[in-house]
Amino acid sequence: MLAETFIILTVMFIAVMGPSVVISVLGYAVIKALSRNPSAASKIFMGMAILLVFVEAISIVSILVIFQLFARS
Repeated sequence: MLAETFIILTVMFIAVMGPSVVISVLGYAVIKALSRNPSAASKIFMGMAILLVFVEAISIVSILVIFQLFARS
């Protein structure tokens, strides 16, 4: 019981930390790009928004898969 709980927590931690790292790297890259070329803000914002949508979708799907795999019936 305890080992299964530890495995579930570890997998959930990985599933949440992966997209979190991507979001933080994206934020750093966007700030750096905007400081270099502020006139390209609309293009940078559109790319950032699309990437954030995909990263959040991956995070939600991975958590749903974890719940499905470790569901107790």
